[in-house]
Amino acid sequence: MATPADAELVLKLYEMRREDTLRRARRFLVFDFHPKTLEELRAVSRDIKAEHNAYWRQALSFWEMAAALVLRGALDADLFLDTSPEGILIYAKYHHFHVETEKQSGNPFMRQTAALIAKYPAAQALHEAFLKSFAAAKAST
Repeated sequence: MATPADAELVLKLYEMRREDTLRRARRFLVFDFHPKTLEELRAVSRDIKAEHNAYWRQALSFWEMAAALVLRGALDADLFLDTSPEGILIYAKYHHFHVETEKQSGNPFMRQTAALIAKYPAAQALHEAFLKSFAAAKAST
């Protein structure tokens, strides 16, 4: 059950998301970046000199930090999942590009978010809903 301290932390995370650079990074990943191939994704995710690489790293590290807070018990999972589904959306949007590289390297994409999805049925439901939404959008284009 969520506590007042959990509510404070959720509000702090929200405040952090409003910071201008993080807001631009989140917008880029959620709305502006639509790679069609693994190579297009890697041109942003792996090239530290790429214009949007900092956005990639900042948004992913923010959501990974937030997921870790939940996994370590610092933040109520239900409250977090009710108020902050964007990390799971990003995972759903980009994970399919990483399936093969995960097998080769053993390094999971968004490790903390993946663990959150595996651990909490509400996170799994969000993930599945986002996957369906992306599939429907792809089918209509």
